[in-house]
Amino acid sequence: MTTRLEDVKINVKIKLAGLWATVMFLYIYADIVAFYTQEHLESVLAGEVAGMQMTPIFLLMMMILMTIPSLMVFLSLTLKAKANRWANIIIGILLTCLALFIAFIGEMLAFGIFATIVEVVVLSLIVWHAWKWPTQEG
Repeated sequence: MTTRLEDVKINVKIKLAGLWATVMFLYIYADIVAFYTQEHLESVLAGEVAGMQMTPIFLLMMMILMTIPSLMVFLSLTLKAKANRWANIIIGILLTCLALFIAFIGEMLAFGIFATIVEVVVLSLIVWHAWKWPTQEG
């Protein structure tokens, strides 16, 4: 007698929420690891990040950017299918473009390159799962 492991089909909303949580953790971990580099720490202490002054507006913009994945975890679970699908596609594409733009304008260490590659892969999976959202007849 052979035993098979049960393979439960996971709802697309749960997949998307999990992927957004992954993006959120990648953002956080990349920022934390950056603080282990002397150059980054010194620039932060001098009030700069990537050559930009850390003004209240800059910090607000960073907070808004970091809030998006957090909200998308919840919205992926609660929005109606059509709005959910389009929100995930649009925001996923925008954040992918932003990640690639940031990667090309700045100098990145190996950990930053790795984090960006993983972020782009996960964001692409978000767009792909949303694009392939299951349909039903009716």
